[in-house]
Amino acid sequence: MKYAVVYASSTGNTGMLAHEIQTYMEKRNGECVWFGKAADAVSATGLPGRDSAAGLPEADILFAGFWTDKGNCSEEMGTFLESLHGKKLFLFGTAGFGGSEEYFSRILGQVRGHIAGDNKVIGTYMCQGKMPVSVKARYEKMLESDPENERMKAMITNFDQALSHPDERDLAGLADAVEDSIRTCFAD
Repeated sequence: MKYAVVYASSTGNTGMLAHEIQTYMEKRNGECVWFGKAADAVSATGLPGRDSAAGLPEADILFAGFWTDKGNCSEEMGTFLESLHGKKLFLFGTAGFGGSEEYFSRILGQVRGHIAGDNKVIGTYMCQGKMPVSVKARYEKMLESDPENERMKAMITNFDQALSHPDERDLAGLADAVEDSIRTCFAD
C-alpha cells in the first residue's frame, strides 16, 4: 500500500504523530511516497489543487495531520486540504485543550469543511498536545489580575495536564485508529 503523510505542526506534537504513522505503516510494509509538511507539499510546484508534491498522486491513502488553531486546522493545512481531489484521507490532529471527544469532534467538523466532496475521509484521530510555556505565563498573568477567575484556574490545570501529551497511550490509540481505518477501507 502506498501512502503519504502531510502535516502541519507548530509545537512538534502533530509531527510526533506523523512520525508514529510512518513507523506504523513501515511495520505494515507500506510504501511511503511522500512525508513532509503541508506548506512544502503545496509549494513544491506552487500550484495548489494539482497534488503538487511528488508522489501524492500515487498514494492509496493520505494521512493529513494538523495542529488546532482557534478550533480549526492551521491555515497551511486548510490550503493543502482544499487542494485535494479524489483522495482517501485519514485526518489526525492535536489540540492543547483536550480530553473531550465532543471538542475533538467539533474541530474535526471544522477541518472537514476544507475537504472537497470527491475525497473520502476513511478515519480520524485526535489527542491532546502540550502547549508552549508562554501560554501558561499568559494565563498566570491573567489570574494575577483576577485571582478568583475560575476559568483561568481551569485553563492552567489543563495546561499542566497537557504537558505529557501526546503520550504512549495517545500513540497506541493512533495506531489502533489507523489500523481500523485501513482494515475497513481496504476490506473490499
